Amino acid sequence: MNNYSTLQKLVEIDSPSGFTENASHYIHNLLGAYGWNPDYTNKRAVRCTLGSQRPTLAIAAHVDTLGAVVSDIAKDGTLRISKVGGLSLNGFEGAYCKIYTLEDKIYTGTLLLDNPAAHVNKDLNSAQRSLYNMHIRLDEEIDSKEDIDNLGINVGDFICFDTNYQELPSGYIKSRFMDNKAGCFVLFELARQIKAKGWDVPVQIFFSNYEEVGHGGTCGYAESIQELLVIDMGVVGDGTSGEERACSICAKDSSGPYDYTMRKELVQLAKKKDIAYRLDVYPFYGSDGSAALRAGLDYRVGLIGPGVSASHGVERTHHKGIQATIDLCMAYIEAQFVQ
Repeated sequence: MNNYSTLQKLVEIDSPSGFTENASHYIHNLLGAYGWNPDYTNKRAVRCTLGSQRPTLAIAAHVDTLGAVVSDIAKDGTLRISKVGGLSLNGFEGAYCKIYTLEDKIYTGTLLLDNPAAHVNKDLNSAQRSLYNMHIRLDEEIDSKEDIDNLGINVGDFICFDTNYQELPSGYIKSRFMDNKAGCFVLFELARQIKAKGWDVPVQIFFSNYEEVGHGGTCGYAESIQELLVIDMGVVGDGTSGEERACSICAKDSSGPYDYTMRKELVQLAKKKDIAYRLDVYPFYGSDGSAALRAGLDYRVGLIGPGVSASHGVERTHHKGIQATIDLCMAYIEAQFVQ
């Protein structure tokens, strides 16, 4: 069984889109410790070629997560927010968070509905949650906007939500941001296992850092890339076939179908290697692969990933789904490049 300590360490590093420097630094150092020579793109994504050949296959996952920034400071000293990515306000209500200032101070708080006490708000349960009636309550002695100014908190400061990571004896991992730090862990394992096997393969792994806001996968790959295999969460929910203990292979998402030839080979490999998989269509979903195609990159693009329950909320996946994704990636690399 894999050691998931690297996943937990990555999850514990706050990294909403635009605030990923520490997470990218951790990835860069980890790949170096595995014996590889990663580098950064101009946008500070991390990439690493797993061999001496010019890479033709890129395998990508995104390290950035959902989050928020301070958008306004109310007269009573509470903070209004602007979402970073598709944050579910219902799913994050009551979540603890950290606020990072430009002076590198860190404060803690909680995302709450305005007037959140059940004993005085008769509409507490029926109120529609929106950016206009929710706020961050700081854990400081605050009574006014001037108090916030004295703390050094400003509009634009990043708000990072606690993850509540738990790895359970049943094999489940429940934590915010399994989308897509579980996918990053898959890339960690590819790098580790390929080094251990001594494979010299034309494969580049790529950790994008702006996927949640739509432009993470648009650039930065090696010029020789012909195929892009994206590792991102498999949807689990009504109308989909995804399951936490399997690897989802996406046929189509809201941006359109993925490459048929790649999908066919992935399915055939999963059957041949007895890897648990589900074929699926995602109605409200985009990926780094979608972004790459919209950017005009002439790649064949596939999308797979471990099933993740309650996406963009209180997420959960399973060791088996993560392992199935690792196994399918390794099988694909071996079939393409290892004689």
